[in-house]
Amino acid sequence: MDTDGTGARTARPYGTWPSPVTPESLTARSVRLGEVAVDGDDTWWVESRPEEAGRSVLVRRTADGATTQVPAAMPDGSAPNVRSRVHEYGSTPFTVADGTVVFSHVADGRLYRAEVGSLGADGVPVPLTPAAELRFADPVIDAVRSLVYAVQEDHTGGGEPVNSLVAVPLDGSAAVRTVFAGTDFVLSPALSPDGTRVAWLAWDHPDMSWTAATLHVGTLADDGTLTDSSVVAGGTGVSVAQPVWTTAGDLVHVDDRTGWWNLYRTEAPGTPDARTRALHPAEAEFTPPAWQSPRTVDVLDEDHLVCAWTEAGSWHLGSVRLTNGELEVWPLDRQPAGAIAAGRGRVVLVAASPTRPPAVVQVDLAAHELEVLRSSTDVRLDDGDTSRAEPVSWTSQDGATAHGFFYPPSSSTVTGPADELPPLVVMTHGGPTAATTSTFRLGIQFWTTRGFAVLDVNYGGSTGYGRAYRERLDGAWGVVDVADCATGALHLAESGRVDGRRMAIRGGSAGGYTTLAALTFTEVFSAGASHYGIGDLEALARDTHKFESRYLDGLVGPYPAAAQTYRDRSPIHHTEQLTAPLVLLQGTEDKVVPPNQAETMAEAVRAKGLPVALVMFDGEPHGFRRAENIQAAALAELAFYGQVWGFEPAGELPVLDLG
Repeated sequence: MDTDGTGARTARPYGTWPSPVTPESLTARSVRLGEVAVDGDDTWWVESRPEEAGRSVLVRRTADGATTQVPAAMPDGSAPNVRSRVHEYGSTPFTVADGTVVFSHVADGRLYRAEVGSLGADGVPVPLTPAAELRFADPVIDAVRSLVYAVQEDHTGGGEPVNSLVAVPLDGSAAVRTVFAGTDFVLSPALSPDGTRVAWLAWDHPDMSWTAATLHVGTLADDGTLTDSSVVAGGTGVSVAQPVWTTAGDLVHVDDRTGWWNLYRTEAPGTPDARTRALHPAEAEFTPPAWQSPRTVDVLDEDHLVCAWTEAGSWHLGSVRLTNGELEVWPLDRQPAGAIAAGRGRVVLVAASPTRPPAVVQVDLAAHELEVLRSSTDVRLDDGDTSRAEPVSWTSQDGATAHGFFYPPSSSTVTGPADELPPLVVMTHGGPTAATTSTFRLGIQFWTTRGFAVLDVNYGGSTGYGRAYRERLDGAWGVVDVADCATGALHLAESGRVDGRRMAIRGGSAGGYTTLAALTFTEVFSAGASHYGIGDLEALARDTHKFESRYLDGLVGPYPAAAQTYRDRSPIHHTEQLTAPLVLLQGTEDKVVPPNQAETMAEAVRAKGLPVALVMFDGEPHGFRRAENIQAAALAELAFYGQVWGFEPAGELPVLDLG
């Protein structure tokens, strides 16, 4: 205990506090929890394990609490890695029905089938798709036809990969058949309860799924192909997500025709008698953006949906009555933080709270209590060491109100000197069409337990505040997000909560771009950390994957017509305006933001004469997955702040070459 012997907390300079959140605790005994599913009495989920090089494992939990990995091994004896690379970011990698599991193995991109308790004659999964440059996601089992419907991404030809909805024989005995094609993107197939119809989402360049998409429904022939199809919802200026069939054969979806992602129910979809109505109109969002295939809505019973929704950055769980749209909020001590699944009177989801990390939990529907089935980490912090999110809002440069969560430094044994204010770390989420929440994250507590304050910003463009808030970023990426982060930091400094001379900004991917732009185009920050961030928007526009290849049309402008705007907003072309030291952390196998962007940025900053460090991680893709690299990145960033701000953080740290 670092106290004065009386139990009182001792004073130590901010940033130097000993912390119970070690770099190892960010990954040791920790996993990232993904998709969940319910199959009878079994509960299924995917967990990514940093200590196994980021391998994604499919876990089955039986009613007696026993857990097993399914499958135990692949046909070649290798360890399964249940993940998809459709759209590069992946989407739902598995499905399960009556003990039959179909999953994507990321090492070869193929779909495989496994039977619970009987993994085929050889005890191994059976491949369903050919060994080719194909990727699959969002599988759905059609037991009547012995097929699997899935999104296929074909990389066998030249140019952009081709996305389509396909039918795959469940025994792997025949060729994959195309069900729907002709649009640039396909997502979220959903099969009706009687197996006669299938629904799916589609959209085309230059739209993203959250700017405009269409919901299709079609009638299935005996061979799984379509006899007809029609558009149920969506179109220009309307985003659609999460098609879900009710037990009565109606189709529920989410769209933002009112400016908010609300729930809608369509009776007799795909027929002349189809009728769509809003279930529960509200200034709330019932889905996150569809980077993957989100699952925040499911059928609870014949009369109710279970759903999650966000208001003012906080998520809630409850039920909606299908007949009249009545919304019941469930009084839980955690909020949804990931996928939801329901079946046979059970609800399972990933949930978290401001003081508890994400976990797979099961809801007791009678008592509205939670049972933790799998926590994402075994690390536990004392109440005195836990910094709780405080919602904050401020007026940004354009007069709009920006939002975020403030975390003050927190320690049960140490306090800051009376004459010192804490340094601030401003966090910029990725996307940029994503959002941060108020739930517990060890990555934030890593900083607050060391005596840093944190501002986690939901800048303009973030989801959860309605379409108008998202559209603040249209044509203004690198302007609105930067202004929101800078004015948020200044707001805290002017309020006397942080040291205005020691304010850093950090972020990954799109958040890394905001970081680099803020360091270049403002003088608010005295340090910054870019994790696989974008320094050259033109390079990104010319050299990125299909899913995001036209994303910048809306965020910046059509390329190359708006080439000058791209150059104007690219930090790499304005390094003469940089006034703050920078650390860049980058994976060598990043296909979303190629490593040459970080290398070029480092060279330019070095030529300017500013302190800069470039830390490369061999074999890492976009986003770090390996435990040793996650730990090394945290230590490097902490060491960087200590070196540039002139204090010595606790613990053993690397000495960065800032030349």
